[in-house]
Amino acid sequence: MKESAQAAWSLVRSGADPDWLTTGDDSSDLHLHIPAGAVPKDGPSAGVAMYAAIVSLLSGRCVHNNLAMTGEISLTGLVLPVGGIKEKVLAARSAGIKRVLLPRRNQGDWKELDEGVRKGLKVGWLDSVADVLTQSLDED
Repeated sequence: MKESAQAAWSLVRSGADPDWLTTGDDSSDLHLHIPAGAVPKDGPSAGVAMYAAIVSLLSGRCVHNNLAMTGEISLTGLVLPVGGIKEKVLAARSAGIKRVLLPRRNQGDWKELDEGVRKGLKVGWLDSVADVLTQSLDED
């Protein structure tokens, strides 16, 4: 989880508009706190969500509130496949989500889901962090 947060922040800093990183005191640091709580969090699956959240914060563009997303991000901006697609899609569905963003490399996992699970869900495929932004953030 920590590595996902660091990768997201590194990607944002490497391609960010310098004005985003100016807070008035020349500070360009960010702390992401992900409390343990009751839900265990493991692995890199939250990379795309962390990336979208950071860009949202710094750009003032809101993340759509009607979607769920998962995917690992590489330091070159690729969205990599993750495990547990079935469980993640079921959790999103039970939360009332109608649109999910998944790594394109997980298309096989999506196709293996029962039609009843997929029914009524729209899926957006992610190849890169650019896809994450175009599919998850409101227009300027």
